[in-house]
Amino acid sequence: MKKEPLFEKSAIVVAFATFVAFMGIGVVDPLLPLIAKEMGASAFDVEWLFTSYIAVMAIAMLIAGWLSTTIGNRRTLIFGLSTVVIFSTLSGLSPNIPIFAIYRGFWGLGNALFTTTALSIIVGLSSKGNIIRSITLYEAALGLGISSGPLLGGILGSFSWRYPFFGTATLMTIGLILTISMIKEPPIKEVKKNPSDVFKALKDRGVKLNALIALGYNFGFFTILAYSPLTIADLSTFTLGTIYFYWGILVAFFSVVIFNLMTKKFSNIKVFLTSLASFAIILVSLSMSNSLVRPFLIILSGISCGLNNSILTSNAISISPYSRSISSAAYNLIRWSGAAIAPVLDGFIADKFGLLLSYDIAFLISLVTIVFTLINMKFIEERLKIVKEISERESLTV
Repeated sequence: MKKEPLFEKSAIVVAFATFVAFMGIGVVDPLLPLIAKEMGASAFDVEWLFTSYIAVMAIAMLIAGWLSTTIGNRRTLIFGLSTVVIFSTLSGLSPNIPIFAIYRGFWGLGNALFTTTALSIIVGLSSKGNIIRSITLYEAALGLGISSGPLLGGILGSFSWRYPFFGTATLMTIGLILTISMIKEPPIKEVKKNPSDVFKALKDRGVKLNALIALGYNFGFFTILAYSPLTIADLSTFTLGTIYFYWGILVAFFSVVIFNLMTKKFSNIKVFLTSLASFAIILVSLSMSNSLVRPFLIILSGISCGLNNSILTSNAISISPYSRSISSAAYNLIRWSGAAIAPVLDGFIADKFGLLLSYDIAFLISLVTIVFTLINMKFIEERLKIVKEISERESLTV
């Protein structure tokens, strides 16, 4: 009897592309101070490199599902990868911040189209016995990509801030070639989606509550990810990249390993509230920290970020009566909106009132999010329980 491979080739190819795609989110982190210095940009100006990327990603969530069910997952995947290759290359050639921000926006579009179809491709092309392993591989690639992006930026950025963008484009080109040559359209086609389905999902109280909680949390998350490099700008590009590499490792480890262990013993919401409270303490500590302590606090925040990310994403699917893709799109639309606001607002506050005040704002927003979660905690737990029971009954019926 022929032994089934641990991972199918299609899953490995998509996982590699996922790894590179998520490197693109954090590759800018260690480069922000250097780009600001060389282009004579303020904190507010340079933070547009994150805001344009994330804002376009949020809007693209509306059309990504519709596009993939209209032209097919494979074509959408290739279109997304091609867009990333083109605009990551152009980012490395940017003459000024406004042009750079536009290129980053299109990069965000490509990344949104890719990420919304990658998991569907993996599941659709995997054999029944390989689906769980393939999804695990996808999650591992995602976490490793987030942690490795800053390291790539730090290493190549030590020579020039432009090199990390060319490096990302090169790796993504390899992923694109492998995708074109080795990935086929899944045999079972998904039901055609409409952008209006996302807004219908947001009318559901459970979906809306979880998305709003994620919006509040993500302001703090992107204050750490997108703004904090400017508060430790006296460090070398390589050192900045290393700090965010360690942070990313904690995010990946706690989002995959510790999340599963914690939620087996405690409810998702209780773990989230404890984790968010810890995150808020770190934010207020950052507002009072000096340049020696700040890097360690940033790394430490990766623990809370990993747990919070997994809990909210898990709840987005579990709490919703809609399909996985529609639920995910509705959740991402709102949470990325909160993420898009954080970088430019933090930059504006830094220019007008000082570098550390942004942490106080993020702390206050986290407190409001904790209170909001506590107020709606009973409903959320009851909804999660009901959806779980329905899912279990359907599984038994099948």
